[in-house]
Order: sequence, then structure tokens, then C-alpha cells
Amino acid sequence: MSQLPHTPVRRTKIVATLGPASDREGVLEEMLRAGVDVVRLNFSHGSADDHRRRLNEVRTIADRLGRSVAALGDLQGPKIRIARFAEGAVNLEEGADFVIDVSMDSQAGDATRVGCDYKELADDVAGGDRLLLDDGRVVLDVDRVDGSQIHTRVVVGGKLSNNKGINKQGGGLSAPALTDKDKEDLKTAIDIGVDYLAVSFPRTAEDMLEARRLLGEAGAEIGLVAKLERAEAVASDETLDGIIEASEAVMVARGDLGVEIGDEKLIGTQKRIIKHARSHNRAVITATQMMESMIESPLPTRAEVFDVANAVLDATDAVMLSAETAAGDYPVETIEAMDRVCLGAERERIAQESGHRIHEGFERIDETIALSAMYAANHLEGVAAIACMTSTGYTPLIASRIRSGLPIVGLAHNPIAQRRMALYRGVISLPFDTSEMSASELNDRALERLVNHGVAVPGDHVILTRGDHMNAHGGTNTLKILDVNDGHVAG
Repeated sequence: MSQLPHTPVRRTKIVATLGPASDREGVLEEMLRAGVDVVRLNFSHGSADDHRRRLNEVRTIADRLGRSVAALGDLQGPKIRIARFAEGAVNLEEGADFVIDVSMDSQAGDATRVGCDYKELADDVAGGDRLLLDDGRVVLDVDRVDGSQIHTRVVVGGKLSNNKGINKQGGGLSAPALTDKDKEDLKTAIDIGVDYLAVSFPRTAEDMLEARRLLGEAGAEIGLVAKLERAEAVASDETLDGIIEASEAVMVARGDLGVEIGDEKLIGTQKRIIKHARSHNRAVITATQMMESMIESPLPTRAEVFDVANAVLDATDAVMLSAETAAGDYPVETIEAMDRVCLGAERERIAQESGHRIHEGFERIDETIALSAMYAANHLEGVAAIACMTSTGYTPLIASRIRSGLPIVGLAHNPIAQRRMALYRGVISLPFDTSEMSASELNDRALERLVNHGVAVPGDHVILTRGDHMNAHGGTNTLKILDVNDGHVAG
């Protein structure tokens, strides 16, 4: 058994969006020190130069701190919005008539009508449909469509200002997932070297496959993240699974998704997405309003604490912060609060027990080794960690699908693989160059790396997976249980 207690390692990863708040002097370094694992570059805001500057700074700080931090570029997608009001905003009264006219002057809206930047909206809706504006704060029922004019009745009124988003309850808007702006931003994402690229509003797997084709060889090592925010994307298990399989990761984007499917369906859908993503060996991010009150407050609400903890107990790979860290008053405090809540939830027994694929057969040797390592680690006394020598990060990904309280250490020479693993639940990514090592010293050097990082101490067991031929994709075929002793390894 260990001679020294181990410091708890947070398994759930934290994604933080960069913006004006993180640009303040010294804040970005404080954010990374507080525990950010993935930075999000939101292409809905800022220029290509802004994103390049921020990512360069992240990489510089991460190198200095000896950490692997992944970068997620997030495409804006076809956000469908009303146009602008002549006075900047109007107040819609419940029961009033209101017209959305896709052909009117985009600057001339008033309390009776407004334009729309999505000209096909009049073709996508019909009498009886319900439109939700400004994330559902204003609700309109469509009475009829007359040419370019969509005549509606205000069901839920309130203030409506310029450029607010429009959703159709139940989905059905035909805008393509990738706009011309997205295609330009995709080139920027390749140029600045993001590790993941999020595609907004995909409806089917084909939208993700189109993004993969556009990335081409230049972006071959960028992982695609499907943002699940359209009703069509989650309408059936077949469609959902197709999108998951066409992606490296998925995001439960609860803002637009909640508006389209209704709040009452959102929690069940979130749990279904997380379960399906993990069963298909994909990473999953839970996002939107997780600690939104901390934009203006130094402490989260109890409801936010429960929301984050619930996602952790569902075994999400990561929880994401948006405006809280991009534009909020307390970006570092928000990350610290998220860290505390995740660690607290992970101490619960349900977060450490797994029956994942226990009754299934396997087709791949590396998958079999990875899952076998996790079952062994969870049942053998004295195991401190699972260490995976990997060229791509695939073995640690598979291992991380198993619930456990033990860290999984991904040992990789490739810096892209190191950063990709920063998203995976429970995986610590460490650089490990085997090119100058003999086969006989690999195990000892791996254990040295774990001891130096504080993951294991003399007296611990470590379960190690590796291949006969290092740096060969899919080559993991060996599992060894090693003892950490002073000065040598007994296996």
C-alpha cells in the first residue's frame, strides 16, 4: 500500500471560454493554474487575430506550467436571428399581433413587425407553429404565412431587442449547419492549430462528415465536436448515434436544445446523450449556464452546484463555462468553484463504480487491453494509477469510459495526442519520449514519470498498458501489473 496519501485528482475536465475577461492582465495564467483543461475559442466573437493571440498565450503559459491544455474552436453556425429595431428595442404585449417580414428593411423594426436575416424562414414555418425568440423569453404562435410575412400572435411578451435568435419549437428549420462564415473560420482553426473544432446545429451525421471533408488533410488531426442543439439531432437514437459516430466528441448544448425540445425534456435528453456518447467511446461535454450567476457573483447558486454535480455523476467528460470566464467579473473564482464541485461529486461511490460493457464482447485487441486494465485496477488493492503508453491517445480514451476513482495516465510523445487527451475524463496527459529508450527500460522510465508527477509512490501498484512496437497506432497488446519500489521495478 502507499506510504503517503495521494492528493485527489479531478477527473471531470473543465472547458473555459476565452474573451475580454480572460484578456485582463494575469487572468489567463490564473485560470490555467486554477484547473482549466480545455480553452474554448468562440468564433461567434472576435477576429482571427484575437483567437491566434489568445491561443499562443495559452500554449506559452501551459508550457511554462508543464501542462497539456487543449484548444476547442467553436463555429458560430446558422444562428437564425431577427433584424434590428429603429429604436433599438420594443416591448411586445401578450395577445398582440406581430409580423416577422423577411423582406423588410433590416433596420426598420417596430412594435408591430421586424425583419429577419434568414430569408427562408417564411418557407420553413406554417400556421400552428410556435417560434421562440431570445432563448424562449418571447414566444410567438404563427397564425399564417403570407408571402414574405409571418403573421404571429404574442403568447409570452416582454422586451425584444436587436438581433435576438429564433428557434422553432420541435425543430424543422432548414438552414445548413455550415455557413460561409463557418467555412472561413474553419480555415482559421486549421491555421492557428486548434485541437478540436465544434460544429454548431448539425442535424445528421452528414453535417459532421461535410465538416471533416472541408478540414481535409490539413486538419486531419483536429477532432470534431458535434454541438447537439437541434431537435432533429436527438429525435431518434439512430440519428443521435449517427452524429456521435461521425464525431470525436459531442456537446450537450442546452441553450438552443432546451428551447427546441422544451425544458421538461432536457434533463432526460442530457442523460441519454451522455450515455450514448460513452457507449460509442466518444467524449462528451455538458455546456450552457452551468454557473451563469457567477458572471456577476463570486459564489454559485445551490441549483448550479447541483447541476454541475449531476453532470459529473452522469460521467460527462467535461463541464463548460461560457460567459462566466469570457466576460464575467469572477473568471478565476468560477473555475475554482467548478473544481470544488466536481471533486465533491466524484467522491460519491456512484461516480466510481462501472458496469460498462461488462456483458459485451470486443473486436479490437487494444480495446480489450484498455478495458481489462480498468477492471483490474478497480478490483486490485493498492493500485494507484493506470498508465497507458500511447501514440494517439486512443487507449486512454477507451479506459476512461470506465468509471473509477483512479487516475489514467496517458504517456505520449506526440504533443497533439497529449492535448487531445486533456478532454478525456480521468486522464492525466504527460509527455513521454520513448525514441531513445531500450525496450527493457521502458517500464522503469514510465514509473519514474508517474512518481515524479506525484501520481504514484513506493509501495503502490501501477497497471501499465503498451504495445510491442511503440508509436504504432492501435498497437496496444500488453497489460502488466508493476510495483513501484525505491530504485527499481518489480513486475
